[in-house]
Amino acid sequence: MAIIPIDPPPSRHAAPVRNALLALGFRPFFLLAGLAAVVLTAVWMFVWMGRLPVAGAYYGILGWHSHEMLFGYAAAVIAGFLLTAVRNWTGIDTPAGLPLAALALLWLAGRVAALLPLPGWVIAALDLPFLPLVAVALYRPLMQGKNRVNRLFLPLLGAMAVANGLVHLQALGLTGSTSGRGTLVMLDLVLLLVLVVTGRVIAFFTERGIAGSTALNREWLEQLGFAAAIALAIADLAAAPPAIVGALCAALAVQTIARELGWHDARVWRNPILWVLHAAVLWLAFGFAMRAAASFGLVAPNVALHALTVGAIGVLTLGMMSRVTLGHTGRDMRAPTTAAIAFVLLNLAALARGVAPALWPERHVFLVHSAAGLWILAFLLFLVAHAAMLWQPRVDGRPG
Repeated sequence: MAIIPIDPPPSRHAAPVRNALLALGFRPFFLLAGLAAVVLTAVWMFVWMGRLPVAGAYYGILGWHSHEMLFGYAAAVIAGFLLTAVRNWTGIDTPAGLPLAALALLWLAGRVAALLPLPGWVIAALDLPFLPLVAVALYRPLMQGKNRVNRLFLPLLGAMAVANGLVHLQALGLTGSTSGRGTLVMLDLVLLLVLVVTGRVIAFFTERGIAGSTALNREWLEQLGFAAAIALAIADLAAAPPAIVGALCAALAVQTIARELGWHDARVWRNPILWVLHAAVLWLAFGFAMRAAASFGLVAPNVALHALTVGAIGVLTLGMMSRVTLGHTGRDMRAPTTAAIAFVLLNLAALARGVAPALWPERHVFLVHSAAGLWILAFLLFLVAHAAMLWQPRVDGRPG
């Protein structure tokens, strides 16, 4: 599989964009993702404590939280990443300027609409088109690009859109029990994307960042993981017996550890911009193991799911947003101090939400509050470190 370079190649149809924030996909979407991580979590805590009677009318209280963190926060990061990476892989422009602004505003409309007393069909009409339109935006560069493997992102985005549709069908009262399946399938698809991205970047980034390091990528192991992740999504869609889900998650945990053993170099832990990515892989393995344990009744399912969401997805997206922002704004690949602190805080949040409740269930409320506070602080520090980079032009004067 192709690696993901940091420096963008010359675009075939490059056109100047006056507003730096709209020059390339990562800029508005990483900024929106950082803001969403803070605002959505803060709103959720007030809702969870019963102090804010919103966000429950359409998706339901728990449904709103899970939907917005997956189809809101995670979808924003995915859009920003793919709109940037696909341009790198193909040398063909992805949306910039007004088309990019329109995509970002559509994403934002979906988030705001769910908090307002609007008819369900209006909320669905604002939220559902986003993922399909991201796929449409990527269709031409991916289809014209030489590497056909990259085209897998089109059906992946399509499957995510279908998962979102399952959530909305129940919210609209058209089905009885599809929302939970849609949410789980979306989680599985995001984790599949995590497997794809980590397989492409971590060995490359490790070798590039550490002199003399040799990271091993084994194609057969990568393909095994992709097959198991797709099978897990199908199993969750079909509401398969827990034993099947548990076996697939256990296999993915073993596969992920085997990948990390091939990539690992002890020196990565000296460099925050590297160790945060390796930490995310360890969370991925641990989260799969926890979900396997939950399938057999050994731990609470919500604890296992948060090991995957806060740990694997949260830590990886924070690390990748920082790295992509630094690289694509022409800066040295060194995490600002505030970002390095954010990496630590987010890992602590994952421990508080995805591990500690299994050990101290009697402290559940305190641990949830602690995890939320650490998550919010981590993303506030991300914004402090990177917001200006996202809305200002590249420091080296290059486009993008």
